[in-house]
Amino acid sequence: MNNSTNQIKILVVGCGNMGASHAMAYHNMDEFSICGLVSTGASKKVLNERLGGKYALYDDYEKALTATKPDAVCISTYPDTHEAYAIKAFENGCHVFIEKPLADSVAGSERVAAAAKEARKKLVIGYILRHHPSWMQFVQVAQQMGKPLVMRMNLNQQSHGYMWDVHRNLMKSLSPIVDCGVHYIDVMCQMVRSKPVQVNAIGARLTNDIPEGNYNYGQLQIQFEDGSVGWYEAGWGPMMSETAFFIKDVIGPKGSVSIVAKEAGGKGKSDSVEAHTQTESIRIHHAAIDDKNEFTKPDDWINLQDELNHQQLCDREQLYFLNAIKNDIDLTDHILDAVNSLRIAFACDESVRSKKPVML
Repeated sequence: MNNSTNQIKILVVGCGNMGASHAMAYHNMDEFSICGLVSTGASKKVLNERLGGKYALYDDYEKALTATKPDAVCISTYPDTHEAYAIKAFENGCHVFIEKPLADSVAGSERVAAAAKEARKKLVIGYILRHHPSWMQFVQVAQQMGKPLVMRMNLNQQSHGYMWDVHRNLMKSLSPIVDCGVHYIDVMCQMVRSKPVQVNAIGARLTNDIPEGNYNYGQLQIQFEDGSVGWYEAGWGPMMSETAFFIKDVIGPKGSVSIVAKEAGGKGKSDSVEAHTQTESIRIHHAAIDDKNEFTKPDDWINLQDELNHQQLCDREQLYFLNAIKNDIDLTDHILDAVNSLRIAFACDESVRSKKPVML
């Protein structure tokens, strides 16, 4: 750590959507000092201009590591580089913040976790919904609906322009149900806190713009030990429908709870990163009925119009990273949950390709 100022020198690797947001957080936090921006393309120059043009720019990650000698590294590159970049950072004595997924394989995620433990450095994975007050409330209310739970979620994206380039690049290493699915699988696991026992999944290749054998639409189903079930759907591409692309719904014996996002779920919002974290309102339905089978209580609405925006959520993620470093927070459960959600997501990917259920 920089002894003269006690700031954490951080190297930002990957300067696209999420990398730019994390860099903005570091730029505005006194506790961090950006020592370099790394990307293979022009995104680092665009980001640097947004940040006042004051930071060193690098095309090569390893050269940047050697030149800047950071205390920490923020990795927001494509998933096929996550494992190698994170392990290299730990070998250089750095703490790591890494965007989800932790790696592009389960074995890879376990190697990253082991490298963090061996280096005795912090590893924080970018599960942004864990830092979202509205989603935290959504999980808490769902836990009050009794057991078993039925969890219905999706995020289909009618991607075009720049976002279709991003999605095609992502699909060189991961399917939509793995890349996006880890968020919502993690949410389901938080809601039920029960062991997942089986997954079933289906997928379809709706475009020749992605490699043979890959798919850009997928749907997964998870069965839990306590009888709960979860469903998640994700599709990417210009052919995707914007009808019912934003479903966040949980049903239990005592009622149901749903995120109702009229704006974020509106036309033209399906491939907006900003809209993906918006909730706006939570509707709570109570199942209690009287002797005439009529409901005894009206639905409750929790208005969330003043919720945090995407940048503010990224700021919260970096405060969590800072706290983990400064106060030596034990991240064992955080890392285990990240590996676990990735293990479930890859089991779903295996189910798509084998056309068979996969036992966990």
